Amino acid sequence: MTQFYSLKEPVKYEGPNTTKDLAFRWYNPTQKVLGKTMAEHLRFAVCYWHTLCWPGLDPFGGDTFNRQWHHMADEMAAARMKADIMFETLNLLNVDFFCFHDLDIAPEGNSLKEFNDNVTAIANIFEKKMAASNKKLLWGTANMFSNRRFMAGAASNPDPDVFAYCAAQVKHCLDVTHGLGGENYVMWGGREGYETLINTNIGHELDQVKRFLSLVVEYKHKIGFKGPILLEPKPQEPTKHQYDYDVATCYNTIAAMGLQKDVKLNIEQNHAILAGHTFEHEIALASALGVFGSIDLNRGDYQSGWDTDQFAMNVPELTLAMYEILKAGGFTTGGMNFDAKIRRQSIDADDILHAHVGSMDACARALLNAAKMVEDGKLAKLVAGRYSKWNTPQNQAMLAGQESLDAIAARVLSSGIEPQPKSGRQEYIESLINSYC
Repeated sequence: MTQFYSLKEPVKYEGPNTTKDLAFRWYNPTQKVLGKTMAEHLRFAVCYWHTLCWPGLDPFGGDTFNRQWHHMADEMAAARMKADIMFETLNLLNVDFFCFHDLDIAPEGNSLKEFNDNVTAIANIFEKKMAASNKKLLWGTANMFSNRRFMAGAASNPDPDVFAYCAAQVKHCLDVTHGLGGENYVMWGGREGYETLINTNIGHELDQVKRFLSLVVEYKHKIGFKGPILLEPKPQEPTKHQYDYDVATCYNTIAAMGLQKDVKLNIEQNHAILAGHTFEHEIALASALGVFGSIDLNRGDYQSGWDTDQFAMNVPELTLAMYEILKAGGFTTGGMNFDAKIRRQSIDADDILHAHVGSMDACARALLNAAKMVEDGKLAKLVAGRYSKWNTPQNQAMLAGQESLDAIAARVLSSGIEPQPKSGRQEYIESLINSYC
């Protein structure tokens, strides 16, 4: 068993007044909040790709982390080492779940068959480690964006051979996810979009995307996979226009196919910002549409138009997101996956632990704040008050389609209705939210 970190014992909850560098100040996994433990509410997961696969490069410079497994000639030996370190990470952080792309955990080799064999071999290692440590797989997904063959997309690729290759790759990754007891399977878009309209048939590509999603849902039922298929809204990156741009765009695809029961959404803060929304907006909309599934937790840079994937540390912002999650009923199969990477100057192994601990504490504080908002009920009462007139029988009938347009118009004209605007009280509400934080 490889030991990567200097820490030998798991990080523990020691309370807000601790002076220890690596300790939870707010995240107490067994503490009850609104009838569930923090661990049950938050369902944290460590992601494989940024945590173990990203070498610290950027468009202007190469590897800064210099991890041993990035430079090993024997790629399967490197994959086995990463498996050891993933479970070391989970144990030290006391995190129950992890997530991966197939390419994160095993090398591609020289053919899809060799790739599948490699993925299966590492999955067999996972199975033993999961049984020994009681760790679980939140979700798996296939990397169909890194290899040159996917430069024009995966399911949306103009070449049907790429479409078929993707079908074979997803089938195997879904099989592996199912075999490991994964609670969800993610269809992460990657390059599902276009660079320029002048060489693109949008209608054809959208038909391809829909058919691919149908194939996956059909196969999920065939093998008895119980978890949802998760789409991840993702704008502008890496292609100029993504077909899975935001929650509303993804929902249109899901609803057009009648797949709302099988397909939910995996929402990310950084992607919400790039789409011109807020994190809480995307969560609230997914909840309202009945497709809220899971969270990829990170933080975007508001000065950068790129997916910076920083660890989420903004407690007031997280509070608003957590409030929407609680209003949605919380997670079922989903959770909070740290789709975040340490900065390329944070080159020490223990920086990974500090990043996760800090973000877990921020989420715990946000959960406590949001729970106060729920228990207090002032905000919910204010919002309900704005819509209270809809509760009258006449207005309920109007919303339910029991009045025609001309009947409504005649009623207004005969009664002399003159709407009187009421204050939205935005500044008071913002101050109220600050009082919880």
